[in-house]
Amino acid sequence: MSNATPAWMAHIAEGAPVHPDLTPRSLQSYLDEAAEKYGDHTAVIFQNLRLTYRQLKDRAEAFAASLRGLGVNPGDRVAIMMPNMPQTVISFWGALKAGAVVVMTNPLYMEKELTHHFTDSNPKVLITMDLFWSKIAPLRDKLKVETYVVSRIADGLAFPLNLLQPLQARKQGTWTKIACGGSVVPWKKLAGTSRRYSCTPEEPAKALALLQYTGGTTGFSKGAMLTHANLSSQIQQLMAIIQCDASNSSHIFLSIMPFFHVFGLVGTMLLPTVMAAPTIPVPRFSPHEMLELIKKHRPTFFVGAPSIYISLMQQKDISRYDLTCIKLCISGSSPFPQASMKQFQELTHAHITEGFGLTEASPVVAANPLYGLQKIGSIGIPIPETEVRIISLDDGTTELGDNESGELVVRGPQVMLGYWNHPEETAAPVVDGWLHTGDIAYRDSDGYYYIVDRKKDMAIVGGYNVFPREIDEVLHEYPKIKEAVSLSVPHKFRGEILKAYIVPKDGEKISKTEIAAFLRSKLADYKVPKLFEFREELPKSLVGKVLRRALREEEENRLAAGSQADGGAPSAPTPQAPQEAPGGDAK
Repeated sequence: MSNATPAWMAHIAEGAPVHPDLTPRSLQSYLDEAAEKYGDHTAVIFQNLRLTYRQLKDRAEAFAASLRGLGVNPGDRVAIMMPNMPQTVISFWGALKAGAVVVMTNPLYMEKELTHHFTDSNPKVLITMDLFWSKIAPLRDKLKVETYVVSRIADGLAFPLNLLQPLQARKQGTWTKIACGGSVVPWKKLAGTSRRYSCTPEEPAKALALLQYTGGTTGFSKGAMLTHANLSSQIQQLMAIIQCDASNSSHIFLSIMPFFHVFGLVGTMLLPTVMAAPTIPVPRFSPHEMLELIKKHRPTFFVGAPSIYISLMQQKDISRYDLTCIKLCISGSSPFPQASMKQFQELTHAHITEGFGLTEASPVVAANPLYGLQKIGSIGIPIPETEVRIISLDDGTTELGDNESGELVVRGPQVMLGYWNHPEETAAPVVDGWLHTGDIAYRDSDGYYYIVDRKKDMAIVGGYNVFPREIDEVLHEYPKIKEAVSLSVPHKFRGEILKAYIVPKDGEKISKTEIAAFLRSKLADYKVPKLFEFREELPKSLVGKVLRRALREEEENRLAAGSQADGGAPSAPTPQAPQEAPGGDAK
């Protein structure tokens, strides 16, 4: 770290740890510590199920023993394709205790995405839900997974709901019949073993804990290799910011952000474990149901994207709910509009920090101080033991001064080892330990950073990296389309949303509904544009390249004039929070 005193030091709370002693640890050691010191503390709350940390550790070690029985050895990959459920928490810790590398998988993925995801990571075991079996079953020959572990909703419930839920599902016609046997194993069989197993990596800095898939500059998904040291360092960095631990914390976490996204995993599964605090998994986001959960459980710690906060405040009966139980909030994935943040603070009186991160950095690299000067619109200051620089776009090496825009590069113990199976792709973004984010930023005279632009062509929708090129390729498969291009456009309430500009073939008519349905059959729901505009032609350069920037400027002008269309074919609610489901880079 530099010996120079950064300008932001003058704006943080007195006594805030700036250089905490970060000790690389295995992630499972945090669960062991919580179970040993605070075994009776509640770990998971889900409907009528309550698990203590002692019980969670025991169930994780039982699951680990079963995974070992399936042939899972240290270093093997175990994929988890589930929404936020108790089974997801047990499976995650069980896989780590078996010595496996966890591959968190978005349940919204469709065939093309799943095939690439599993072909690249090559997991020995896939743990999923019966709700997603109709997508998985036809792909079994392509995926080459040795064992499929299938859970049901009832597996995450206690008596008597665990018996009543299957009866209700059969009555409602939502029960999925799955022929178990051979390579298909019911989750409860693994969870019900009497055996126990737990192992700990000898070198946390070298042992992979997680393959977290994200987009790359070429548009195909790559697995960021995050070690136990990467993630344990990140947790310790966040704890230094929060300034509390298990000995003085009474927090309750509401887990809205999906566990399959690194922001949700770290913020609402790992962080509660370090604090020996309860987490309340939320498998599906509904603003009204969320308000009811807040009313019932009085959570204190809230991690979410701005769209979640805003959707809660837009409920007509919001005045009926007391939100003052919420004390700390972390917002990420997109900028939090100033007026909306102020409104949420007035409702809750909570401390809110807004920051910046990316999957390759586990994910957080900068944040506004929870206790100190906050600058709305800024991504804040580097988190402890993290270096941030702005470098010249011309030569890629010269460090720039205050108020000069360049590429944001970061270095710290949370930065990934590289991309799984793609060393050539790693060489470009990671140079001498510095992670080149591709985002254009500047630093003000107080040492606070601001993002002004981002990677060419990449969109961030609710936290997910979305590459318009992928959407464009699917659009061009539609027989009625002559030309099409998609991009993210600014939106008054959501920060940004995806929009597709389509030129139909001569004589063809295309409805928004039909094209949205086509896209939804090919892509994850969050990749389907919210807005569609049909045109006779697209703006192009002299060499025929579509000018995305020209289209983006049109939308910015429309928004400024207050005339942005809010139409388009709406996406169906997703099985994981929120509707614009966050994931990918936690920006």
